[in-house]
Amino acid sequence: MAGPPSLCLIADMTDAALTEENVRLKARLAQTETALADAVEAQRRLEIIVSELRREKFGPQSEKLDPEQFNLPLEDVEIAQGVLEAAQEKAQRALKGQGSANPATPGRNRGHLPKHLPRIERIIEPETTLCPCSCGEMTRIGEDVSERLDVVPAQLRVLVTRRPKYACRRCSGAVVQAYAPEHVVPGGLPTEALVAQVMVAKFGDHLPFYRQAEIYARQGIKLDRATLGNWVGRACFHLRPIVDHLRERLKSADRIFMDETRAPVLDPGRRKTKTGSFWAIVSDDRGHGGAGPPVVMFHYAPGRGAVHALRFLVGYRGQFVQCDGYEVYDKLTGVDRVEGPWTLVHCWTHARRRFVKRLEKDGSPIAEEALRQIAQLYAIEKRVRGAAPDLRLAARKEFSAPIVTAFKPWLEAQLSRIPRSSKLAEDIRYTLARWPGLTRFLEDGRLELDTNPVENQIRKIALTRKNALFAGHEVGAENWAMLASLIANCKMSDVDPVSYLAETLRALLDGHPKSRIDDLMPWHFAPASSLAA
Repeated sequence: MAGPPSLCLIADMTDAALTEENVRLKARLAQTETALADAVEAQRRLEIIVSELRREKFGPQSEKLDPEQFNLPLEDVEIAQGVLEAAQEKAQRALKGQGSANPATPGRNRGHLPKHLPRIERIIEPETTLCPCSCGEMTRIGEDVSERLDVVPAQLRVLVTRRPKYACRRCSGAVVQAYAPEHVVPGGLPTEALVAQVMVAKFGDHLPFYRQAEIYARQGIKLDRATLGNWVGRACFHLRPIVDHLRERLKSADRIFMDETRAPVLDPGRRKTKTGSFWAIVSDDRGHGGAGPPVVMFHYAPGRGAVHALRFLVGYRGQFVQCDGYEVYDKLTGVDRVEGPWTLVHCWTHARRRFVKRLEKDGSPIAEEALRQIAQLYAIEKRVRGAAPDLRLAARKEFSAPIVTAFKPWLEAQLSRIPRSSKLAEDIRYTLARWPGLTRFLEDGRLELDTNPVENQIRKIALTRKNALFAGHEVGAENWAMLASLIANCKMSDVDPVSYLAETLRALLDGHPKSRIDDLMPWHFAPASSLAA
């Protein structure tokens, strides 16, 4: 008969258990601290907006806004509130050690959904309906039913989710039911597809929230502007890991395009808007047959000075920045980096536009000839579009280099013949001053003739700006840049942004591992055939 285990064996088992428990507690503490930090940051950003609105409401009459100006700051408040609530809920779950516990039902826009909307039902069964006491199959004793507002193209519907409950008739010790999935709005109306539709409608299709609310009202769905903003804010919170990974992916590009555009932001104290900037950074290697996916990131800054360009480029490891002739970019060439200073590649399209304007306004034959020579460069580029860098470079040296070599002395000769104070002289000086950057495409087959890849992306920001007029607050402008980045990346990868955002939100809510976050990038997206829940 075997004797009792030795004291040493018992001690070893105890130490192993304590070590395992210590590791588990440390992991939970790290998770809790991260969740609390997210909540604190979200609350800080919300307090910034609220303090500005409080000043507007209770401040001197000279600082008051017109009633119509209140729409956009209120939308930004609701987005920020949604981010805060999502962060607080995550922190609470981490503190309590809960997974996706059934949340309390929020009070926004609750009520019966219209009966005319079609119902799509699904049933979520437990993993097993066998009694844990080994009594056999359990009996269904009831169910929880929730209705959430879903959307399909040009049609609203109600997604009904049933979660049956099972109990054993032989004993009263167990009741089983499938866990309720986590949602962007816990206990709320919208599915992830509807939240995605709202985001794309505003930041991709340029429809402000109040216009979307009017559209839903025509189908009998009363959704106020504040609710839509809250939904989007919650989605912003969950989507941030995607944006962070896009930014890191972009930093590894060999060559980037950069541009900026005006971003009006409401300034309540001055009764008008202040001018910030949206900065766009793009990596797109399709012009020289690169296999990597195109990536774009928008950033908001309160200005367009060099300090902002330098801040956004921290961590980038490439050599070339393709940009326009804005003098701020010249300061990038003096940056002390491990990789060496940035090399600027200037844009022939910007030089061409100046001569187009001179031809249209003055009918200048000099401008016409300049445009003819630039057109020859673009004709050569069209023939080598998508070819390998070495083939592009060879074609440029054979055909483009002679044109460029003759073009510079011709411009210098024309400059000596016309008045120095004329607009045409100014345009020629602009071109000659940037000649090293304009001719850099002759040195590397990866470089492009212009900055069209980034300009094509920044036009979409301008369209949203035209419809929304201005951002309600700087925090709202940051969220605008974030969501515009996600939608633009979808379009660059030929992906439907609504489907992508809906299924990506679902994956994140279901606990997609951070170690595999690259799987959720737009260029890897393949739409699922099953219903999103």
